[in-house]
Amino acid sequence: MFSNPRFWIFMVVFQVAFALAVFAMTRHYYLQDTVTVSAARATQTSEAPEWPENNAGSELEQLITAFPGPANSTDPFVLADQADEAFGNQQFDRAADLYHQLLLADPNNVDTYNNLGITMHYLGRSAEALGILNEGVKIDPGYQRIWLTLGFVNSQLGNIMQAQSALTTAVELGADTEVGQSAAEMLRALGPD
Repeated sequence: MFSNPRFWIFMVVFQVAFALAVFAMTRHYYLQDTVTVSAARATQTSEAPEWPENNAGSELEQLITAFPGPANSTDPFVLADQADEAFGNQQFDRAADLYHQLLLADPNNVDTYNNLGITMHYLGRSAEALGILNEGVKIDPGYQRIWLTLGFVNSQLGNIMQAQSALTTAVELGADTEVGQSAAEMLRALGPD
């Protein structure tokens, strides 16, 4: 069965179709969320971010300083809007720079880790993406979306067991949510254990 050329042609076509479907779903999801987040930010008052104490020399600082990049503002809400817009326009290098700057302002924002992780994956730097996503999971293991993204990136790298584990966690955190339903679809596409 595995030496049959039709099997391998089917597998290649399936992988390409699966990748495109997942890309379309995640892009739609993130673009949809960008509008919601932007509207919510417009109603919030901006406060100065609190800087972490005793963070000198941390892995986060090293990660952030590896991506210096000028931004038009130091306001985290403006940076987040710019980063989301750059991501939506597939300007992934700019988005990555802006997400790194956001981590300087708020190193505990799991959503920023999630966004930076998927951006790094789209830049072709999937190993870094996994490291960033795993750092976010350490900060808030109850954040469902980061588990979905972790499952997606692992599935794209062929790490099926890790993908299934992350997607299962996303489903367990809320099967009735949009994120949980997307994770369940991806799990079904990956096939049985």
